[in-house]
Amino acid sequence: MEQAFECYSKAAKQGNVKAQYNLGLCYMKGNGVTKDSVQAAEWYEKAAEQGLAEAQYYLGCCYEDGKGVTKDLARAAEWYRKAAESGNVKAQFALGKCYYDGNGTEMNYSEAVKWYRKAAEQGDANAQNMFGYCYEYGEGVAKDLAKAVEWFRKAAEQGYDV
Repeated sequence: MEQAFECYSKAAKQGNVKAQYNLGLCYMKGNGVTKDSVQAAEWYEKAAEQGLAEAQYYLGCCYEDGKGVTKDLARAAEWYRKAAESGNVKAQFALGKCYYDGNGTEMNYSEAVKWYRKAAEQGDANAQNMFGYCYEYGEGVAKDLAKAVEWFRKAAEQGYDV
């Protein structure tokens, strides 16, 4: 791990976006280096600013959890949106949750459903479950118990456990 960290470090300092992201992961997880969430967030941000969706998602997580940065739900939602618009499934679910709960955004079930649907259709079990929940209670969509069961089943088939 230390050798990988050194390689990532050299490439990241030369502007390699994937290396910057991977260096962020190393710092966040303590792989080959002492855990340092501040350094992790800084490297995620460098990669996120260059448009790497994975880094945008993880930077959003940093802002949501206050890891390495001051907790800021609005900034988290902004970074989730950038990653979600690039097709990042985890970010699509996270952005849907922001809209559903009103964290960093106005509560908006229709927007939540929009993002849950995108992630659910790509096989994200968490999104499938929440999409089913929205159908069950008619939040952002017309209440439809058959569709709710359909999405709950898809989530369950992937091992999703309520």
